[in-house]
Amino acid sequence: MVTDTMLQIARKNEPKEKARHRSTRVKDSGVDRLFMVCVYVLLVTFLAVVLLPLIYIVASSLSSPNAVSSGRVWLWPVDFSIRGYEVALSNPQIVTGFANSLFYTVVGTIVSVTLTIAIAYPLSRKDFFGRNVITAFIVFTMIFAGGLIPTYLVVQKLGLLDTRWALIVPGAIGVWQVIIARAYLRNSIPESLYEAAEIDGASSLRVLWSVVLPLAKPMIAVVALMYAIQQWNSYFDALLYLKSDDLYPLQLVLRNVIILNTQTGTLDTATMMERQQLADLLKYSLIVISTVPVLLIYPFVARYFTKGIMVGAIKG
Repeated sequence: MVTDTMLQIARKNEPKEKARHRSTRVKDSGVDRLFMVCVYVLLVTFLAVVLLPLIYIVASSLSSPNAVSSGRVWLWPVDFSIRGYEVALSNPQIVTGFANSLFYTVVGTIVSVTLTIAIAYPLSRKDFFGRNVITAFIVFTMIFAGGLIPTYLVVQKLGLLDTRWALIVPGAIGVWQVIIARAYLRNSIPESLYEAAEIDGASSLRVLWSVVLPLAKPMIAVVALMYAIQQWNSYFDALLYLKSDDLYPLQLVLRNVIILNTQTGTLDTATMMERQQLADLLKYSLIVISTVPVLLIYPFVARYFTKGIMVGAIKG
């Protein structure tokens, strides 16, 4: 009986509590509402600027060569066709380039992340002597680089020209990624964990493997994504250091394929027009092919990205 009575009283007082809660809410002023409207309009505008070109590229890649060349495609495929993908995927150079880019991305990312953590971990420890001086030298290399010709000579002297390692070793460590990793390890992992592990007799490598790396997954995901995108889009280094066609990454192969399909030479008018239409279609199909792997990787690291990129944020 007492419980039923209390429930009835609570139900009677519930509307009053809701009304009191509504009355105590702070109402937004007209300026605040106008500001939020402007924010939403700006965000929608940015979304349209980014999304519409992507939709146009996908729609063009699924249209016929004639529709693409005549400019009849906008946001929906015209005369639906997958000829661009058939021609692209039937080209052995593109398949080889795709496999090469996959190798450079996977191996290069593993090497870069390993070296970045190997540098950032000791620099994040307060008991590491000279860490500020070493950090200053690392940052100095980001501001003042050696230049194109000295870098090429170094790669040549190391015997890396026309090898796969020419696209992995020279740019294996990014200064910005080292700074992000160092800041995360210094601000997000308390010293008490290091002290507890050392009391238990763990070595420095054991602390790194068993304590630091499990807690640094968000940072590792962000740094790995940065390196992976950089390796996948690598183009200029391959143009400088590689001579063999079977070592070309996908981006360099795409350039060569588009150039070869736009060359006219002494062909007749009909063949020239057909090649030009096919080249216009191939551009969009190849863009989609080269973009899909990055889009497939991002969802798996998106949940870590927000947490890892907020390095140095103020904690509440």
